[in-house]
Amino acid sequence: MQKQAAIVTGGGTGIGKSTSILLASKGFKVVVNYSRSAKEAEETCAEIIKLGGEAIPYKANISDDKAVKEMAQKCSAIFGGIDVLVNNAGTTHFVDHNDLDALTDQVWDDIFSVNMKGTFYACRAVMPELKKSRGNIVNVTSVAGLAGNGSSIPYAMSKAALNCMTKSLAKAFAPEVRVNAVAPGPVLTRWLAPHPKMIEQSLSLTPMKRAATGDDIAAAIVFLATGTNLMTGQIMVVDGGRTM
Repeated sequence: MQKQAAIVTGGGTGIGKSTSILLASKGFKVVVNYSRSAKEAEETCAEIIKLGGEAIPYKANISDDKAVKEMAQKCSAIFGGIDVLVNNAGTTHFVDHNDLDALTDQVWDDIFSVNMKGTFYACRAVMPELKKSRGNIVNVTSVAGLAGNGSSIPYAMSKAALNCMTKSLAKAFAPEVRVNAVAPGPVLTRWLAPHPKMIEQSLSLTPMKRAATGDDIAAAIVFLATGTNLMTGQIMVVDGGRTM
């Protein structure tokens, strides 16, 4: 039986790295997509290969529609199809929610071009292959898109839009393709490392009293991708109980 193949955008660092490694441990051939983190993507692939898996790094900025289409075509040709797309790549600007003047057009464009449009480009590019394989998509959103908090207003809005897109695509492409999302709370990655006060404030409101790790979120992503065949259009919250 041919191994299944997965593309993980932003797959070389943080949640993406954990997801790439976990999918490989489940027997997937993994495309570790990156935009700027070449060293980290190559190291992730090397770690997967050392563990007996298959992985290749692939550079493509997901906000570039043409580059994303090329990635889907080339990776499908290399691996004989695509079964899972994990849309993990994202970006933000840290801006106080009461500082509206700091929300320039550049801030809005930076965030929405990746978090919303880029994720859509990836879904669109891979959808024909997923329909053939009856595969699935897992989007990484955020509790910011449910509660309106987070690093900035545009970030929260981009994740709310992504939650909506998850449901819209799930309805449009069922039953051939399932589309779900994982909405993490604070995750201990390089994004939040410079913002200890934000983590501390969040944990004070979190019943489980700890932030998530990349492995915590990867476990939820891989469950949606491989552990169920009936769930679609769902936003799985993984935040230690903060938003319940």
